[in-house]
Amino acid sequence: MQRSVAMNLRQALTLRKRNQIFHHISTRQQPCDVFINHRGTDTKRSVASLLYDHLCQFKLRPFLDNKNMKPGDKLFEKIDAAITGCKIGVAVFSPRYCESYFCLHELALMMELKKKVIPIFCDIKPSELNVVQGDGRIPSEEAERFNQALEEAKYTVGIAFDSEKGNWSDVVKNAVDIVIESLIEVEEEEERMLQPASNHFSCTHRALMQLQDPRKL
Repeated sequence: MQRSVAMNLRQALTLRKRNQIFHHISTRQQPCDVFINHRGTDTKRSVASLLYDHLCQFKLRPFLDNKNMKPGDKLFEKIDAAITGCKIGVAVFSPRYCESYFCLHELALMMELKKKVIPIFCDIKPSELNVVQGDGRIPSEEAERFNQALEEAKYTVGIAFDSEKGNWSDVVKNAVDIVIESLIEVEEEEERMLQPASNHFSCTHRALMQLQDPRKL
């Protein structure tokens, strides 16, 4: 009798653990809301991580490589999937951004997929964004693609930030407000496309509206 009870208990614990694992996997694989494109050596420990943390506080699902990726993940596969599934992109431009193939690839893919991209020009002017060639980091066949993406970013209204004069918390708060407003716009557009005659908002849309102004609901 005791042995049977022990076996049943063990099976119940095993099933519970398995369900927890499946729940963890399904949650982890949800598409992200916001893809944070940045040069790690410049901004990972500052604006990129702060932005990620603030967006998480609002129950949003941002993607930041060192937060969302784990050992064994295929780099391009994981990042490209996150960009494809995201609703908004935030491109944090910095002095060494254009030296990185990965940064430029992510930006180009967001532009090609017609994602709304919010630029943050951190210690760099839009006119200074140019593909760095000649050092072997950027393949010549990709240079035109990357330059087209940079040109589009240059002429997109963004947030300018000087780290010597500005406050990190101010720029992050400003960016979060813009992201939430942009997500609401994307949700509204998706609602119009899917249910043009309906006045019902999605759960995500309602949550975003409440974040922006609880009195609107």
